Amino acid sequence: MVFREALKFGFPPLVLGGLALWIGWTWLAAFFFLLTAFVFYFFRDPERPLPSSPTAVVSPADGKVLSVVEEPFEGAPGRRIAIFLSVLDVHVNRAPVKACMASVDYRPGKFHGALFERASVENEQNVIRFESERGPVIVKQIAGWIARRILVWRPVGSTLERGERFGMIRFGSRVEIWLPSQARVTIQPGQRVRSGGSTIADWR
Repeated sequence: MVFREALKFGFPPLVLGGLALWIGWTWLAAFFFLLTAFVFYFFRDPERPLPSSPTAVVSPADGKVLSVVEEPFEGAPGRRIAIFLSVLDVHVNRAPVKACMASVDYRPGKFHGALFERASVENEQNVIRFESERGPVIVKQIAGWIARRILVWRPVGSTLERGERFGMIRFGSRVEIWLPSQARVTIQPGQRVRSGGSTIADWR
C-alpha cells in the first residue's frame, strides 16, 4: 500500500524531470528529481521491533508528543495523547494494541495547522475505535494544513496485532490516542516516539 502511494506521487515529477532533461533544462530536471527523491523518502515504511513487554501500548504514529491530558470518553475517565508528525516523519500508522477495529468514523472538517489544539476538534479526521481484551482504545488520524488525505487500509471488523499497519496520513499531520485510566501513560510532552516501536503506556 505504501509503495503504491509512493508511485502515485513520485511518478509525475520523475516523468517531468526526464522531460526537462531531454529539453536541456538541467536546473528544472534537477528540481523534479530532488522532488521525486523526497516523495519516495516520505513514503518509507521501516520495520519496527515491538517492545518486549506484552502489556506495553505502542505509539500509533511517529513524531513529537504535544500533550498528555485527562479527558473522558463516553463517560469513562482516560487520557488523550497528541502526536505531531512533520513532513520528515514516517507517516504509516500502526495498531497500539492487539484489538478489533470496531468502527471508523470519518469527519470532514478544516485544515488548521496540526500543531494547534483546535485541529483535534475542527480538522478533517478519522476516529477509529479499537476494541481490545482490556477495553476500548480510540485513535484519531487528523489532517493538517498540508495533509489533505487520511487513509485507513483495513476494513472494519479486522483484528490487528499490536504494531500492525492500518493506515497513513499524507504530508504532515496529527495523530491522537485515547486510553482508559487503567493504562499508565509513560511518556511526556516533548518526547519523540516511533510508530510500533515506542512504548507510550503500560496496561497491566
